[in-house]
Amino acid sequence: MASAPASQAQWSSWLWATRPFSLSASLAPVLVGTGLAAGVGGGTDWVLFVLALTGSVAIQIGTNLTDEYTDHHQGRGAGKFLAPHKVIQRGLLSERAVRGGMGAAFGYGIAAGLAIVWQLGGQAGWPILAVGIASVAVAYLYAGGPKPLGALGLGEPLVFLFMGPVMVGASYYVQVQEVSATALWASLPVGCIVTAILHANNLRDIEEDRAAGKRSIAALIGLTPSRWVYAGLVGTAFAVIAALGATGTPSPWTLLGLAPAPWAYAAARGLFRADDRAAMNRMLVRSAKLHGWTGLSLAGGLAAAAL
Repeated sequence: MASAPASQAQWSSWLWATRPFSLSASLAPVLVGTGLAAGVGGGTDWVLFVLALTGSVAIQIGTNLTDEYTDHHQGRGAGKFLAPHKVIQRGLLSERAVRGGMGAAFGYGIAAGLAIVWQLGGQAGWPILAVGIASVAVAYLYAGGPKPLGALGLGEPLVFLFMGPVMVGASYYVQVQEVSATALWASLPVGCIVTAILHANNLRDIEEDRAAGKRSIAALIGLTPSRWVYAGLVGTAFAVIAALGATGTPSPWTLLGLAPAPWAYAAARGLFRADDRAAMNRMLVRSAKLHGWTGLSLAGGLAAAAL
């Protein structure tokens, strides 16, 4: 029987393996889509909300574990920045254990999606089933398979699409069973900042990715242009929020989403000043926090439209 300290160390290792600092990427779009549905009078089905939220997080955890597993199984871990979540490289978890975690995470994500389909019933559930299948497939193929999509220059556009418009739109649809142009507009800030998270990650690993033949925007255009791309993504996110609030879409309360703007400025400024991998890794974590706070404040502003 494992001792208490050993058990705690195991749980700590699994916690780091999930990359908890990054999970705002799967939380924010569900909050924004659900907040918008509540704001336009659609109310909130809390069972569907919990299923969507936990299923979204599970799929992202599965993606993170897939990235960790394939990095080492295919020999891509050498030279990588030794971040705390590099649990295999640090000898904290085995490849076999991480592979099992991948299956469990994706399995729960699929189960949650099927439960949503069952709850919606009839024809209303099938669009969510299609979105769920596509999301799980892209989540796995992003880091897994013989030619990971993230290594082919498709990482940024896929992350923007699936963790922005697709997830926000699907979360909105789950609550009201309809599509909305407003949901598309509200998804753009979410998509821009989550792409900025990935871009900061790729900027940190630019030299290693080039050496390994991995394509990313950062690897293709270089350090200084990549910093401007990051600033552009973050700036666009808050410009869209400002435009939505100014036009009253869905109400002026949307301007609450601008609350984290000072942190956005600080993050962009910090990335321009980061001059080593450790400093860039701190900017990566700061970007994830910015995404979480922006998603929460924007969701609150959208939901307040019902007041």
